[in-house]
Amino acid sequence: MSKIVLFASGEGTNAAAIIKYFNDTSTATVAAVFCNNPQAGVLQRAADLGVPTVLFGRADLEEGKVLQQLQMVAPDWIVLAGFLWKFPETILAVFPKVINIHPALLPKFGGKGMYGKYVHEAVLAQGETVTGITIHYVNAHYDEGAIIAQFETSIAECTTAACIAAKVHALEQEHFPQVIEQLLQAQ
Repeated sequence: MSKIVLFASGEGTNAAAIIKYFNDTSTATVAAVFCNNPQAGVLQRAADLGVPTVLFGRADLEEGKVLQQLQMVAPDWIVLAGFLWKFPETILAVFPKVINIHPALLPKFGGKGMYGKYVHEAVLAQGETVTGITIHYVNAHYDEGAIIAQFETSIAECTTAACIAAKVHALEQEHFPQVIEQLLQAQ
């Protein structure tokens, strides 16, 4: 059985969906949730689902403490599920199987500062009629890793960023856990 570690910074709805999904399979287990935000909802969601959490600060990430903690857990895969900081190359060198989900169809609307509502506001401002999600490998640059899968949805009727966010969130909940499982089965 593969071991997954999740990294998250926010409410944790994607993290919770992944944990629940793998609770019902023999493919993998979520061994821990690493979080950089002491106020994040993901901490309570993980606790409620019986998954240990590791809270860390920027210095812990940059100075190697997070890498040491990861080495103790020894995950097969690291999944970024709403993690907002740039992922360090020092961790990627030791754990190259790192994937992320982005709330747009990359390469559009990616890069530093393009997350959450900022992506949806930019999509709306650009007059897009279709958006979606991109699941991709993580490399040294924001949102530039090789694309694993993309799923799209029509937003022609959306007049607000909140409408776009709801449609994108539905795609995330539906597809992210399944794509992770497909990657695990293919290894």
